[in-house]
Amino acid sequence: MNTSLDTDAYSVDPDSDNISIDGTIKFCADLGVDPEDVVMLAVAYELQSPSVGEWTRKGWVDGWKKLECDSIPRMKAAVAQLSTKLSNDTDYFRSVYDFTFNFAKTEAGQRSIAIENAVAFWSLLLPAGQKGRALQHVDAKYDGDEVIYTPSREPGWKPEYNDLWFQFMTEKGGKGVSKDTWQMFFDFIRTIDDKFEKYDMNAAWPSTIDEFLEWAKERIN
Repeated sequence: MNTSLDTDAYSVDPDSDNISIDGTIKFCADLGVDPEDVVMLAVAYELQSPSVGEWTRKGWVDGWKKLECDSIPRMKAAVAQLSTKLSNDTDYFRSVYDFTFNFAKTEAGQRSIAIENAVAFWSLLLPAGQKGRALQHVDAKYDGDEVIYTPSREPGWKPEYNDLWFQFMTEKGGKGVSKDTWQMFFDFIRTIDDKFEKYDMNAAWPSTIDEFLEWAKERIN
């Protein structure tokens, strides 16, 4: 088996350097990783995958070189490290999270992603961040235009609230999730208290989050 950085080992189409879905499944089998494991989003971010199950030669080569991987054993070790980093490093989680918005689009030029796609990716990402420190509850303080986050001693967003969010988005989220809603939801779940009481309705939150707050408060209180 070719364990170099070359994409030939996983390229199914002889006329293309890119790796497609079938090649991705073979690659995941060699890594011993489920293709639907959240760590594959981190791998997609590192290798700048253009879409689900698709890899370009440039992204593949540049990404693995950056991770200093030139063999399957080294790739396995790197993937394990990425999994830990994704759960515990807030900045890294945020980078993968933001990347996922464009990654989740099914067509070029889309300004939003379908509700079902958004829920599917949230279902992967949120538990991963909640497993470690990446999504720990923080207090937000403003210093001019800068927001300073500090670990909070108060309880915040609970893992069981994920299902409330999914239910709300499925029933009332409309046709799609905008980039603004996707990105701001990350800040919302890190800063909101567990009773949904410390929330500034006059702040620049997307209307979807405003509406969710009122909807959810009736259910948790």
